[in-house]
Amino acid sequence: MPNIKSAKKRVKVIAAKTMQNRSLKTALKTYVKKYDAALAAGDKAAAAETYKAVVKKLDQAVAKGLIHKNNAARKKSQFTVKLNKLGA
Repeated sequence: MPNIKSAKKRVKVIAAKTMQNRSLKTALKTYVKKYDAALAAGDKAAAAETYKAVVKKLDQAVAKGLIHKNNAARKKSQFTVKLNKLGA
């Protein structure tokens, strides 16, 4: 346990930010699961709608520093390929 006042504050701030990051990552995973479910159902309209939502959430996660930009780019590419295969 820290003894210095500023170190105590850092512990509290880090705990709060960790919870916030965990919440945002969980929300991102939920959007990905919804997209996968729409693909599995074969519903092109729902898949296209959830695709837009998941891409937006990925971009927001990159802006907040939750995931690396190349990670998001790779995921978006994979999601696009899946969506295009559904239409073909």
